[in-house]
Amino acid sequence: MKPTAGDCVRAAWLGALLLGLAGCSSTGMAPVDERSPAHRAARAEGTRPVTPQIAPSPNGLHTVARGETLYAIAFANGLDYREIAIWNQLESADRILVGQVLRLAPPTDAVEIKPLDDEPAPSASPLADPPVLREPQAQLLVYSEANWTQVSGARPSAPATAITASPAPATPAGAVAPAATAPASTASGQGASVDTWLWPVDGTLIGRFGAAGGKGIDIAGARNTPVKAVASGKVVYSGSGLRGYGRLLIVKHAGEFLSAYAHNETILVKEGDMVTAGQKIALMGDSDADRVKLHFEIRRYGKPLDPLTYLPERS
Repeated sequence: MKPTAGDCVRAAWLGALLLGLAGCSSTGMAPVDERSPAHRAARAEGTRPVTPQIAPSPNGLHTVARGETLYAIAFANGLDYREIAIWNQLESADRILVGQVLRLAPPTDAVEIKPLDDEPAPSASPLADPPVLREPQAQLLVYSEANWTQVSGARPSAPATAITASPAPATPAGAVAPAATAPASTASGQGASVDTWLWPVDGTLIGRFGAAGGKGIDIAGARNTPVKAVASGKVVYSGSGLRGYGRLLIVKHAGEFLSAYAHNETILVKEGDMVTAGQKIALMGDSDADRVKLHFEIRRYGKPLDPLTYLPERS
């Protein structure tokens, strides 16, 4: 029997269906779904903005890059941020512009900023030769209408006795004026501008100030251990722009103290936030470090200080 046109169409349709089924049953790798977590993480990692690295200036100048703050620039160069602001005539330490070139050395006519702590307390000393009063302070006048009129400016209504003005007591020639009490020094002593300091994290002290050039202390602990603010203050830097510090937080406290927390796994606060003593601000990690630890520094007027002289003793 000769196949009709309809039979040819049905045969062709069945052949195409069989080929499609064969293709579905063949083994092969499915295309990557761009919505998968792995792909999203890869794309996020690839597009994450790179934080500029702040290195000490070799020529006394620094060009501001995006994400930098004056506090971080001063921190990297071991300077007082207030001096940089004065040298560059900045209206506010919180406002610098991308591309702005900052002077990191004083001009020839700059006024040096010295903390009050470095100056001796003022003291008073007695005069070597106290003044001696030799002239009388009053004059004895015999009563008369003319003298009374001169003294009182009016005529007396009744006779009055002679007016005698007592001379003011003079300081004896050999006496010395009492010395003025020296004013109490207002300069804040060590830690005086911060009521109490707290340990930033629970862990084992593995590095001390000054050891191998260290500018702070190192505390080892478990990953994601809470890192706490050692005192109340304002977050003035949050980022990874300082080489060797990893994810870094810098908090400004009263008395021009700065505290720095390095190598964090996660930062929980942002620049401009006000934090309180004991507040959780980060989680311990090993960013830009060879192990999980917190590198902690205290600086004042740009100079590193030994944190162990400020932190309370631990048993």
